[in-house]
Amino acid sequence: MQQDAELLFSAVREAGALALKYFRDGVKSWHKKPNDPVSEADLAVDTLLREKLIGARPGYGWLSEESGFLHADTAAPLWVIDPIDGTRAFIAGKPEFTICVALLRGGTPQLAAVFNPATDEFFSAITGQGALLNGAPIRASGHAALAEARLLASKRTFDHHGWLARMGKADFAYRNSIAYRMALVAAGRFDAAISLAEKSDWDVAAADLLVREAGGRVTDADGRPLVYAGQNHRHPSVVVAGPWLHDELIDLLKTRRDNLGD
Repeated sequence: MQQDAELLFSAVREAGALALKYFRDGVKSWHKKPNDPVSEADLAVDTLLREKLIGARPGYGWLSEESGFLHADTAAPLWVIDPIDGTRAFIAGKPEFTICVALLRGGTPQLAAVFNPATDEFFSAITGQGALLNGAPIRASGHAALAEARLLASKRTFDHHGWLARMGKADFAYRNSIAYRMALVAAGRFDAAISLAEKSDWDVAAADLLVREAGGRVTDADGRPLVYAGQNHRHPSVVVAGPWLHDELIDLLKTRRDNLGD
């Protein structure tokens, strides 16, 4: 486990340096399909990570947003990668993107790195050993009430569902990368992150471990834990919060009339 962790963290740091060069110098981008942008940096980071991780662990599986699924042995560990989560922010020059890698064993995240090279924030976790930000331990918030909660969520969504009356003086903010939002909750900078938009394994697997190792909770909007199936599995929604606030949020979200992506 420790050798895999060292490999993972080293590869993600190298990938971060590569992404940062594109971020500073400019990047070509296009759409894979409508409303789904990709850049040359996404592909370059994906290639680097695959060379480093599969090159060192050829028996492990691979699942990436950009290069798909490769798995010779379904019992083997699986790398799950989003080369750049928050591509829209990356293309726009906003420092709200992350490089996300998790190592799954038996469908459960065991190692994780979420790196924002533009802000030099390196979030990491090893199962059972807690979560770290730049090497220092982090903990999820102990805030217990919706009123005055610090939320990474769409205020428009809350207004649409008629939830603002229950929120008191809650503060709403946004970051483009869902993994970054989750990591900021793990670090206690925000009390919760809520997305009612569908996500893939590569969007959330690494940050899921970060939050849980920091003492927080990660579920869908119905309170069900996220399940990682190993092949482009989708999650209908993501709710991330400290242990005390999570139940309050799930109780609120169960009243939603429909899903409105954020």
